[in-house]
Amino acid sequence: MQARHAILVALCLITAFQSYPSPLGAAEPPAGFTALFNGQNLDGWHGMGHFDPRKLASMSDDERAAKRAADWQDAQAHWSVENDELVNDGHGAYLTTDKEYGDIELLIDYKTVAKADSGIYLRATPQVQIWDFTEEGGKWNIGADKGSGGLWNSSKGAPGKDPLVLADKPFGEWNKFRILQVGERTTVYLNDKLVVDNARMENFWDRKSPLFAKGPIQLQTHGGEIRWRNIFIREIGAEEANTILARNAADGFESVFNGKDFSGWAGPIENYDVDQGVIRCKPGKGGTIHTEKEYTDFVVRFQFKLPPGGNNGLAIRYPGTGDTAYKGMCELQILDNDAPKYAKLDQRQYHGSAYGMVAAHRGYLRPTGEWNFQQVTVQGSTIKVELNGTEILNTDLSTVTEFMGKPVTGKDRTSGYFGFAGHSDPVEFRDVQILDLGAKN
Repeated sequence: MQARHAILVALCLITAFQSYPSPLGAAEPPAGFTALFNGQNLDGWHGMGHFDPRKLASMSDDERAAKRAADWQDAQAHWSVENDELVNDGHGAYLTTDKEYGDIELLIDYKTVAKADSGIYLRATPQVQIWDFTEEGGKWNIGADKGSGGLWNSSKGAPGKDPLVLADKPFGEWNKFRILQVGERTTVYLNDKLVVDNARMENFWDRKSPLFAKGPIQLQTHGGEIRWRNIFIREIGAEEANTILARNAADGFESVFNGKDFSGWAGPIENYDVDQGVIRCKPGKGGTIHTEKEYTDFVVRFQFKLPPGGNNGLAIRYPGTGDTAYKGMCELQILDNDAPKYAKLDQRQYHGSAYGMVAAHRGYLRPTGEWNFQQVTVQGSTIKVELNGTEILNTDLSTVTEFMGKPVTGKDRTSGYFGFAGHSDPVEFRDVQILDLGAKN
């Protein structure tokens, strides 16, 4: 954990702390950040309470406009600006950014009072918790004794639900949050102490689905006065997000592609190129290339880039011959989901799916031409796929009884090769690393 912590700190604008505003009055954003609160009024914000974003999206334009008007009237009655501070009296609609955000770094100060209970919604989802951490606050029975900053609405026992350390300052003093979110992966610092370390933020509204790809930031109202200031945000681009998601090489991952040639690989390698650290399927060519080493349980992580309409796949526990989609444990799709020619596919054919067996959640690919980060965990009969920090597939293939077309005869394989199943498109892969879980058993 310490190594991962060090990398996150190094990568995510340490200079932001050096230019962090002083506690006296409103300040200019640190380098690379923009201000969400201008210190004068509520421009850039609207009101919305605890409300399922899916219901909001399903409303008609007129219904949505009416709700927004009513919520805004409610918010204005309970929110004000004093001395460059955003003040809420403990009631009313939550203050909500007009803009929606995906991967971000958020800096925000708050000061609250005894027995208060509040929080910060990310992507319209609860929440980074804020509350009275004292016994007198009356909520030790639900975790307040552990302090603020945890992802309190995650499931019991989930990493990140409880903060790693108690970092709250006494009432009357300002607290400072630094929040990093890439996909579902959320890291929280409270008063410069790490309280949540790269934990998945669950989708409170539907725990069977991933966290939304984007959504507004909301400041919760919950019965006690809370003040906010120095609210700054920085949107994280794809390259930086991929770097954040890649953990330290010392954690057991080994590179299985040297970036120069196909040493350690077998199969129709003549159908692929290696160029400046990238494996690329030749246009019009294909076939399954694979590692020379076999694996039982493993974690593989890599980056990939799709051309428009690109199609490839991951060979999981591949036997070395035949079509991995049927002879291997499975083929995990690598696909441009938005290409018009794929508009009418079976849901089990889209990106991240166990081909023909189990559909992955959609909506988490980066635009074609950008590098994506993916991690796949294979343990026993289970497979998890995390795309750009969001879990899009978590399934047990031993339970599959319905197939698209013919059965996958290899789905119960317990070992095999890892590889890429090309389908004529110049899909690119780089930084291919595997953690061999079987070697530890």
